[in-house]
Amino acid sequence: MNGLPKPKENINVTSYDTKDILTFLIPSLIGILLFIVPIKQDGGITIPVAFLAGLINDSIGTLIPAITVFIMGASTIGSFIAITMNPSFITKRTGLHTLLHVSPFWLIARLLGTVFAGMTLFKLGPEMIHSENTGGLLIYDLIPILFSTFLLAGLLLPLLLNFGLLEFFGALLIKIMRPLFTLPGRSSLDCLASWVGDGTIGVLLTTKQYEEGYYTKREAAVIATTFSVVSITFTIVIITYLNLEQYFLHYYATIIIAGLVAALIMPRIPPLSRKSNNGYEQTELKEETGIPKNISSANWGFQQAVSKAQKNKGPLSVVKEGTQNVLDMWLGVLPIVMAIGTIALITAEFTPFFSYLGKPFEPILTLMNVPEAGEAAQTMVVGFADMFLPAVIGSGIESELTRFIIACVSVTQLIYMSEMGGLLLGSKLPVSIFDLIIIFLIRTCITLPIVVGIAHVIF
Repeated sequence: MNGLPKPKENINVTSYDTKDILTFLIPSLIGILLFIVPIKQDGGITIPVAFLAGLINDSIGTLIPAITVFIMGASTIGSFIAITMNPSFITKRTGLHTLLHVSPFWLIARLLGTVFAGMTLFKLGPEMIHSENTGGLLIYDLIPILFSTFLLAGLLLPLLLNFGLLEFFGALLIKIMRPLFTLPGRSSLDCLASWVGDGTIGVLLTTKQYEEGYYTKREAAVIATTFSVVSITFTIVIITYLNLEQYFLHYYATIIIAGLVAALIMPRIPPLSRKSNNGYEQTELKEETGIPKNISSANWGFQQAVSKAQKNKGPLSVVKEGTQNVLDMWLGVLPIVMAIGTIALITAEFTPFFSYLGKPFEPILTLMNVPEAGEAAQTMVVGFADMFLPAVIGSGIESELTRFIIACVSVTQLIYMSEMGGLLLGSKLPVSIFDLIIIFLIRTCITLPIVVGIAHVIF
């Protein structure tokens, strides 16, 4: 499972004409420019897709909450019709049938998300549902970002997926990703897109590759929960909120070290190690190809990439696939994020649940000589509801060392229900809510000692 694929025997190197090569290079370079190449924005760093998503929010941001409530309503009504009536106009369209014909559990989740969104938009019902720290936070702050990101990323993802870029990266990095992280080389692009841009983009990329048969269930679960890292932009927001901007380089280096250690360990222990090595049920699994003995990694990757680009069916197929991506995310994921995120935020805001869960961390932090351990303890688990909550709760702590620890741990935990958790559960990726709880706790236990050790050196 952890070893490299068996190398192919010597093969003849195929030559391609200029048109074939350009079919690989031009769309792939545009994809890299849009999803990977960082650009400066307001003193921070982002990627063009995220920047363009921000422009959409700036121009029609006030309309997006109402638009998303309409989309969630359409998702719920469409699913109800598909399940109860099963009309031919849905069954004859594979993409539409897959999107709308869901289990009763997910129908209820979509209905719940739609109800929460409507109550928040129109300020109906109990305040705990539509307050600015629960439903209001989601419908006015998070959902608009997801709406515009899903629109652009969904339409443009085929540039990364369909023209050979992943095949090229896979051949180049197979000798690193397989031995270290038990993953295909192509997964490196998921991580890179997340790191520079946003974790949601990484999840979208992983989901599409899993559905197309490039990842096993285990690989898809590992990548989505371990490598869909927090963007540089969001880490800057966290460290700024905690008034520790002067330690940004120390902070980011700590995140990288702790994150790499977690990435080495998590794929090798339950629950991720116990995931099936079978692929997605509706697609034939495409085994990763070993590099032939008589060809370099770069040449083999180039050959595989151009072969993939040759199979593309033209611009119309790219547009059709991109549109399906957007509908999958809008109709399938937005209501789930709203439902799960609202419940998680209500639990964090109006109950002592996370305070009680954080109590076991108090003696641990005390043993590690962390100042104000009692105040810091609940921040160790409240991030499961929303990644920004630890920073909010920890902002009043006087100790810079403790605030530094809170900033680092909240970012390396990765799993938070208001966005990433809802996104994962709303996708077809093979993870359950129980998996996410266990992964969150294990990541916390792995990264906390590393972060505390480094913090004591810095401070």
